[in-house]
Amino acid sequence: MPRPTLAQIAYGSATVVFSTLAMLLLTQTRTGPGIAVIALVALFLGLLVAMTVPMPRPSLRARARRARVPGTGSRTPEHAQPPAEARVSEHSLYG
Repeated sequence: MPRPTLAQIAYGSATVVFSTLAMLLLTQTRTGPGIAVIALVALFLGLLVAMTVPMPRPSLRARARRARVPGTGSRTPEHAQPPAEARVSEHSLYG
């Protein structure tokens, strides 16, 4: 599992803090169980936001290096033709 990025941590933390404050102010709850429920909901929202932030893609240099290392790139060369079933002939396109 990849490590979370700084952006994921920042967005998730900000979501937890601001959603907790907003829910506490809107509901005006003062009981322990109510505050606990709000805190759990805020933590869930923060986790949801942190996981939906897109992960950075590898750089071009890293992708090129991975393609050169045997066994880590694609299994078929780029110039390989698709299987006969996948090829479309001109006859099937024009009648």
